[in-house]
Amino acid sequence: MSGGWGFETRQIHAGAIVDGEAGARVTPIYQSAGYVLDDFDDGVERFAGRSAKRAYSRNDNPTNVVAARRIADLEGGADAVLVASGQAAIAAALHALAQAGDHILTTDRLYEGTREMVRGSLARQGLEFEQLPIDADEERWVAAVRPTTRAIYAESIANPLGEVADLALLGRVSARTGVPLVVDNTVATPYLCRPFEHGAAVVIHSTSKWLGGHGSVIGGAVVDSGAFDWSAERFPHLHAPRPHGAPSFAERFGSAAYGAYLRSVVVLEHGPTFPPTSAFLLLHGIETLSLRMERHVANARAVVAALAAHPAVARVHHPDHDDAQAEVVGRMLPDGAGSVVSVELRGGRAAARAFLDRLRLVSQMTHIGDVRTLAIHTGSTIHGKLAEEERLALGITPGLVRISVGLERADDIVADLEQALEGLALEEPAP
Repeated sequence: MSGGWGFETRQIHAGAIVDGEAGARVTPIYQSAGYVLDDFDDGVERFAGRSAKRAYSRNDNPTNVVAARRIADLEGGADAVLVASGQAAIAAALHALAQAGDHILTTDRLYEGTREMVRGSLARQGLEFEQLPIDADEERWVAAVRPTTRAIYAESIANPLGEVADLALLGRVSARTGVPLVVDNTVATPYLCRPFEHGAAVVIHSTSKWLGGHGSVIGGAVVDSGAFDWSAERFPHLHAPRPHGAPSFAERFGSAAYGAYLRSVVVLEHGPTFPPTSAFLLLHGIETLSLRMERHVANARAVVAALAAHPAVARVHHPDHDDAQAEVVGRMLPDGAGSVVSVELRGGRAAARAFLDRLRLVSQMTHIGDVRTLAIHTGSTIHGKLAEEERLALGITPGLVRISVGLERADDIVADLEQALEGLALEEPAP
């Protein structure tokens, strides 16, 4: 969006269109599978990709395009594509970079749904993943890069324990090795962190979370920085000539080659279509992102302060409450570190069960980024498929409860959490 407008203005206006027929100021829902061709030759041009007019809604719907452009604008990127879910965004982003036999580096702190996909379907498709500690130094990351490495993957704020990746360090690794940095920025949102400013090439979002904000729609987004050199030998599918003598994606789109390939090949062929009705709701959520994130952050800090002082709580996990991360948090997240707060209860699993079942205001459910405060015992749900030793290695202790702090009055959230903690065991259970 031109004009040098601030974030709060762009979250309302960036990418907007005014409907040509009715003049609607709010982006309409274009509920259509396809679009009428002007004539025979127009159809040829559209399907050859030589026309700016759209051909099909599988990968090009006007409502979706507005939402994608707005997210790209807020992240500081050049292009974005909406897909059906956050998981679909991860899969599509990596499919647009790698093929069977390729290697991808990740941090060892990933959302469990991502870890399941890495160990499961993506591994079965021939991608090799290697994890490094999230706090590994720059030289260790550089040394781990192979000729077959196609991406470095990290979460800006890891879910559920809040470890913060040093994106500036990973951005330097990307610049030194020519391997693009891919960042899942769901928990931070572009209001708190913009990975492109630290050297990332691709940003991923589960738009179901804070971007949408109301827990009403599932969706995902992949954003291209427009600054990475996709003509490198690592990406022959982007720089090699296309069939029938067509120019390569790098020749035609330059630094925007990745986004063009993602939209016109990966999304078109795999078909993880995002419904325009969901894009309409997503746009309404994005319009208040800054206001909501300020409240989310303030409420999370109130929850952290209250629970850290409670005798039934052994430990609180949140980036703002971790002295070991203070330096990197200060650099990466100066305006706040999100609103996911995880607590370890002294009474273990039994205490977690009692605590969750006593909640009255807070909803017990799997989701984050909602206007409502939510809580869940991850060890028996999200991480329930893991062996106990695997959970412990990830920091998922028997008494761990993840809380996604919402927008209710902070005093009310704290009061509900404290009444649910009342009378819980104050000692760790015997091993």
